[in-house]
Parts: sequence; C-alpha cells; structure tokens
Amino acid sequence: MNKDNILEVSDLSVAFDGRTVVEGVNFTLRRSTTLGIVGESGSGKSVSTLALMGLLPKNASVSGSAILNGKELLTLDEEGFRGIRGKRISMIFQEPMTSLNPVQKCGAQVVEMLRQHKEVGDKEARERVIELFREVLLPRPEKIFESYPHEISGGQKQRVMIAMALINKPDILIADEPTTALDVTVQKTILELLKDLQKKHGTSIIFITHDLGVIAQIANEIMVMYRGKVMEHGDAQSILHNPSEPYTKGLLACRPPLDSKPRRLPTVEDYLEGVKGDVQDDANVSSHTLTPSQPLISVKDLDVTYTLKKSFFGKPLQTLKGVDGISFDIMEGETLGLVGESGCGKSTLGRAMLRLIEHSSGSISYRGHSLDTLSAKEMRALRPKLQIIFQDPYSSLNPRITIGDAITEPLRVHGHAERSRTLELMEQVGLKAEWYSRYPHELSGGQRQRVCIARALILQPELVVCDESVSALDVSVQAQVLNLLNDLKEHYGFTYLFITHDLSVVHYMADRIMVMQKGKIVERGTPDDLFNNPQTDYTRTLIDAIPRV
Repeated sequence: MNKDNILEVSDLSVAFDGRTVVEGVNFTLRRSTTLGIVGESGSGKSVSTLALMGLLPKNASVSGSAILNGKELLTLDEEGFRGIRGKRISMIFQEPMTSLNPVQKCGAQVVEMLRQHKEVGDKEARERVIELFREVLLPRPEKIFESYPHEISGGQKQRVMIAMALINKPDILIADEPTTALDVTVQKTILELLKDLQKKHGTSIIFITHDLGVIAQIANEIMVMYRGKVMEHGDAQSILHNPSEPYTKGLLACRPPLDSKPRRLPTVEDYLEGVKGDVQDDANVSSHTLTPSQPLISVKDLDVTYTLKKSFFGKPLQTLKGVDGISFDIMEGETLGLVGESGCGKSTLGRAMLRLIEHSSGSISYRGHSLDTLSAKEMRALRPKLQIIFQDPYSSLNPRITIGDAITEPLRVHGHAERSRTLELMEQVGLKAEWYSRYPHELSGGQRQRVCIARALILQPELVVCDESVSALDVSVQAQVLNLLNDLKEHYGFTYLFITHDLSVVHYMADRIMVMQKGKIVERGTPDDLFNNPQTDYTRTLIDAIPRV
C-alpha cells in the first residue's frame, strides 16, 4: 500500500438479494485530501461508503477489497467494525434531524460517541465536547450542549453532527450529502468549516453529493457514478472543465446558469441520448418576457404573529412576527420569486396568502375581492383557484392511497371526479398511465414531486404557490421539474409564487424577485437587476454563496 494513501478500494461490488447495485468500484483516498463522489440518487454513492463502515443491511452481499492503513475492512465482523466506526472512519449523514436522537440532548449524544472509544469522566467529556462545539463554530456552545435537536436550526444541527463525527479524531470523514437541504449561505459556511477542520486535523474526506457546483468548492479528486458504476475519475479541475463522459457533461449543464435564461434547461438524458452537443447550446435565448396585466393577488401590510408564550389566563406574553408589514402584487401570468434563508418567513407568507394560516393584520385580495372576511365554506369554494405544491413530496402524499387516487382526490372533494382527466394530466407531467395504481414508495423523488404537481393542477387553478418544490431533488431531476413547470405555465396560463432559497433556480424561473429577511421584504426587482446590481448586503451575501464550478 502506498504510504500516501490512507484507503485503497479495489473492485468493490454490492448486491441486495442478488441484485447488483454497485459494480467494480476502484478508488484511493490520499491523506489530508478530499475525494468527491458525484451522481444522482440511486447511483450507488452512499451504498459504496456504507459498505466501508459495515452499515449495510443483512440482505446485502459485499465483495472486493478495502484496505485502511494496511487493514482489510470488508472481512471484519460486527465487533471489528465497532472498533473502526467513529474512531478510524466517521460519517455525517444527510438529514441531521433524523440522524440525531430527538429525546436526547445534543451534548449527551456527542459524549456518547466519545465514550464508545475512550474512558473519560463527566467533567472532561463535557469540556471536550464544548471545546469541539466552539471549533465547529456553534454559537453559545454551553447552551447548545443542553439543547434538544428541535431547539436549534438546521445548520446548527449539522454542526452538531460534524462535532459527533470528529470527536474521536478519525482518519477518514465521510460526508453524505451534508448540505443538500441547507440554505446556500449555511451550505457555504459548512463547506468552509470542513476545509478548515481538514487543515487543522489532517483528516481525509469523502464528500458525497449530486451537485458538481458544491463539489467544485471542496474536492481535490472527483469520482462520477451512474447506476452503480464509475463513469470517470480524476483530478477535480480536469473533470469540471474538461469532462469526457456525456453523463458528467449533463450534470454540469443541468444546473440553471446565472448569465443567461434558456427556454429549457438541458437534462442528463439529453446528453446520454446525444441530443445536446455542448454545454453552451441554447444558452443565450432571450429572457422570459412579461406583458402588462391586472393583479391576480394583492397583499397589503400583511402581518403574521406567532404567540411563543402565554400567561395562565391565555394572555400573550411573548410574540414573534413571522411576516412583518409586507405589501406586493402578483400579476396575472407572471412568476414572482420569493427568496431568503430558512426562517425568514417565506413559507409563512405563502400559506397566509392562501389563508392556510390566518394573518394578524393587513389585507389579501384576489381579483379585487377581499379574502379576509370569507368564511371557511366560502374559502373552500375558492380553493380550486388557489393551490400549493409543498416542499417534501413524500410527507405531503398519503402513503396508503395510490398516486392515481391522490391526484383524483381534489376532483372528488369538489364534486367532479374524472379518471380520464387524471390519466391525461399524468401523461402531461411525465407519469405513465399504468402507474395509476402505484403507491408513493414505489416512485422516485422526482416522480413523487410530479404527482404533487399533478394533484395541485388537477383543478386548473389560477395561482400556484411552489413552496421549495425542487429543493430536495437531484440537480438533474430539478431541471426536468423546472422545465415541466414552465411548460405547464405556458400551456395553461398559470401564475406562480415561486418560493426558494436557491438563487440560481429563482433567477431562471422568475419574472420578478422579492428578497425576504427576518419577516420583511428587503429588496425587489427583475432577476438581472438583482443579480447585476444588488442593493443590500444581504442580497450580495446570498449571491456570493451560490456554488459555482
């Protein structure tokens, strides 16, 4: 084994119940460097690394070789892996909320990891964890040590996970999509934190993601995977600027560009099928144009106030303004982008506008008619015209009913169920008619999101609120869904409120953009004006945080 290599993987293959999902993977990881593994969901990225830690289920069979500092990993039994996990190889999982125990304090969870491999007293363990919390830039580390996961933000939970992975100073840190669900600003700080910790401790990192823009910020080498196989592997700069495989070219091209607005985003399938010859094809088509029209929705001085604490008699003692004095119009036929970090009030504003939650003051009018005084029955009659696509396509679908029934359900509620209408719309959003009887768990994330889009559009609404509706998707699937939303808008004349934290996506989709911070609109304008001449430091920070190749 080369002394510069800490890990050498040869001919790694993984099968579940005889079905091969990873085939013949080879790579080496050098000391104090970062290997980026890139590919779509289902490409075998996570399975390959879980095999190195002995975390695959019992129905998995693993073959090949993985040598860590001269020791073979793949022949270890469970007791042998327990001595490796957390001490020699640690992992940061994709979703920090589900990876942390919700009924155990954050500090106690990191202490537990420390005590798996070292005998330390309570005082020393607490001091070491709090010091590491400071190192990973957690604010008020003593307070977070005593906090439960639900009491801290997503970025802070991810930092707790990083601290847990680093507490025993492992040789290798595996980061499995650690920034996918985070704001671009939080994502940037997490990437910078990992680079700083690598310099300080000399840790080798395997960074897994579907986004080549993210991998460009951190990796020395890149390995591109597709359907369980390595498509190409080499120096990061050469792969990013001179990819040899059509699949890699497609991954690079399908992220919305910031310097142009093509009519359609290229997809990975375009490159695999040879439709696209070059990343720059069709990149300079003129922007979407917006013809003057009447306001469809008007919002004036809208406030949404949450009561955080009440007295014994129910009197509010502590309140928080989720939306603070916001006014705007959405013109008929336009896409209005609403962008900002998590917690700024974007989703609250979108839901209050549809009266899914009630506002404290201000007014909302639809086609000149006030929505404020409508009863629940009157709002229900108006619901077909005002629809929403939620962020998470899995939790917003009932797992017990088929996708055909889920799409048809709004028709039944409003008294005109038609199976033929459902089948027609399924075809329009790219779902096969024969999938009518499938359940949500039988579809991919992108397919589930198409079901949610079809369900929202089945009643032919006039306004659709897209609430972070592509943020959880692979960049390749994201491009397909964005193309679909634009196609449907052109065909049916929909009006969109497009809520997101991703500025590259909102730049591509929106005719106008509003930037939201701490419940207020701090800036608004056309995409080009906002990106070329931002007026606030906050907008500049959001733009600077966009990952670029």
